[in-house]
Amino acid sequence: MVAAVAGVSRATVSRVVNGSPKVSAAVVEVVTAAIADLNYIPNRAARTLASRQTLAIALLVPEDVGRFFADPFFATVVTGITERLEPTDYVLNLLVSSSDPNHKARRYLGGGSADGALVISHHAHDVDLVELGAMVPTVFGGRPIVPGIVNPYYVDVDNLEGARLAAQHLVDLGRRRIGTVTGAPEMPATEDRLAGWRRALVEAGLDASAVAEGGFTRSGGASAMRELLECRPDLDGVFVASDLMARGALATLTLAGRRVPDDVAVVGFDDSFVAVQENPHLTTVRQHADEMGVAMVEMLLDLLADRLPDDRARILPTELIVRQTA
Repeated sequence: MVAAVAGVSRATVSRVVNGSPKVSAAVVEVVTAAIADLNYIPNRAARTLASRQTLAIALLVPEDVGRFFADPFFATVVTGITERLEPTDYVLNLLVSSSDPNHKARRYLGGGSADGALVISHHAHDVDLVELGAMVPTVFGGRPIVPGIVNPYYVDVDNLEGARLAAQHLVDLGRRRIGTVTGAPEMPATEDRLAGWRRALVEAGLDASAVAEGGFTRSGGASAMRELLECRPDLDGVFVASDLMARGALATLTLAGRRVPDDVAVVGFDDSFVAVQENPHLTTVRQHADEMGVAMVEMLLDLLADRLPDDRARILPTELIVRQTA
């Protein structure tokens, strides 16, 4: 019908609908006008059968659903992903589960339900992720530490340098009894941020044994801070590996009668809205999680178009944002 109204062939209409550069501007204008007059919408199912593409991208998050919706990091990454996908024909399918998520993803992707996959918040024990790359092009958010994943495509922030900057800031303030609250175990961000904190303390000749796990949750940050105060009551500085955990740590310090930053200086990580939604405003390390989402999609789109990215890893910079807590 569109071809008849526009006075062109069906093949020409197909080329216009699919954005082919081989059609003149005049023809595109005529066909576009016919499409508008007829209120024509391309049938996605038919196009899928013809092209053998689903035009869907799966976002796999092997994580607890409650944490996914509570942690602003995820919202920021997904914002970047959706903004970059907006001008494309791809839709995003979200798979969030901490209960056997990788088996579900394997069934879903193995059945041809998506053209590619993005994976964030992965853990070392997510061994089924090894198989994803053989099913569809896959890009990870964060350096994969799953045994068996070889030469992955991934986008990450410089977690090690960011944590080192945070710890060095505490050292430069004259703090000498500095602890850290880490994220969840077996995660690349947790390992790298711990290593960065430890590097700064070792270089300064300071003890680097005051470590407590907070699991990347607010309640976990509060519990970890209590643990640190019990083992190191003279603590005068702490690097907390996420802003959400830092808010929990600040609550514990207040209950313990410790003034921030006078008695204990606190530095977080993320520079999410959590850093400034309450007082005191948090000194923190800024990571551009939205840019991570954009970069992940761009890398995956290159793979889907059979364009190999220049590098398998893209590392985004971090920076220290000084506010009221340190």
